[in-house]
Amino acid sequence: MDLILNRYRNLTALVAAILVQLVLLAYQVKSNTEVRLIRVWAVTAVTPLARLLEGGRSGSVNFLKDYFVLLDVREQNKRLQTDLNRVQLENQVLRSELDTAERGKALSVFQEQSGMKTVAARIIGNSPGSNGRVVLIDRGTGSGIQPGMAVITPDGIVGKIVSSYPTASNLLLATDPTFAAGVLSQKNRVHGTLKGSGNSNAIVDYVQNEQNVEIGEWFYTAGDDRIFPKGLPAGIVTAVRPGRTVKEIFLSPSGLQHGLEDVLVILEGDHKPIPDLPPPNQSVHLQPLPPAEGEVTDPLNTAHNTSNNRGAQTDLDREVERTRRIGEDQKHVFGERGRGAPDFNKIPDNKIPDPGAAKAAPPPSPTPAPKAPANNPAAPSAAPSVNQPRP
Repeated sequence: MDLILNRYRNLTALVAAILVQLVLLAYQVKSNTEVRLIRVWAVTAVTPLARLLEGGRSGSVNFLKDYFVLLDVREQNKRLQTDLNRVQLENQVLRSELDTAERGKALSVFQEQSGMKTVAARIIGNSPGSNGRVVLIDRGTGSGIQPGMAVITPDGIVGKIVSSYPTASNLLLATDPTFAAGVLSQKNRVHGTLKGSGNSNAIVDYVQNEQNVEIGEWFYTAGDDRIFPKGLPAGIVTAVRPGRTVKEIFLSPSGLQHGLEDVLVILEGDHKPIPDLPPPNQSVHLQPLPPAEGEVTDPLNTAHNTSNNRGAQTDLDREVERTRRIGEDQKHVFGERGRGAPDFNKIPDNKIPDPGAAKAAPPPSPTPAPKAPANNPAAPSAAPSVNQPRP
């Protein structure tokens, strides 16, 4: 360093002198805003460094502040997640309780409306080695349950009891291959035997190929197996195809479609009729409703009211209208005993307006026919004939 200063002593002295002169000049000279030039230079030189230092300081402070804020947010997020999990669990429990209450209410209503003596039970497990087709229910002989009793839900049959214990019973589901029950189709009254297929479906056996069974047709219990009462829904047909000797009918058991939890064991059954299918096309009757019991009506007036619909008139309607008008002109009451019949030949046909044509002026009233004595119901009719008078 000394070597450099000694070598450039004159240059160094010159530079120092110039700097001193500039400083003195800047100290003495003022800018347009009455600020000394030395101050302007100093501020200009220090501002970038100050800005850099302030940026680093504020960034560090904000980083530390955000870090601690994020720590609080993370703790709050953990608390909220814990609360959310608890609420979701409570919601699931409440939904399960609501479903259980609804199923219990449905079972209670079905018990009241079915007219059968039943006992409600709940499935509590599967029997070992049954592949899920034999389940355990929480009612046994203490509740009056015996082997061979039918088990149902409001949707249809479920199975039958195969063994019972004091507090539990084994339930054989309708999908087990050893299950069998007599069934009857709703539409064509085809009789068959419902059997389990070992999976989620069942089959209807012993139906001849000549018998008509359609997809979507319902089968109901026939009541001939002495286990299931007649008229309980068994299931709906999902597939039908002809076999070598009998039809192959696949059926979806209606009582097993929505899961099993609560069931009804039939202690005393009640046979019910199989519901009939509604007719596919309801015919429309243009005739009026039948009269109430004890009400006396005039058949000609009734026919006249029906014939007001011009689009539905026939030759018979027009003839009835003509007869009614002749009776009105002759003051004749149809259906009254002892009155006979009006004179249909006394008034020409061309004076009786056609009901289907436009209304014309009413014809002149003819002389009414002589009436029979009221005290003699068997008096002869007063209506003469064209060729031969009535005696």
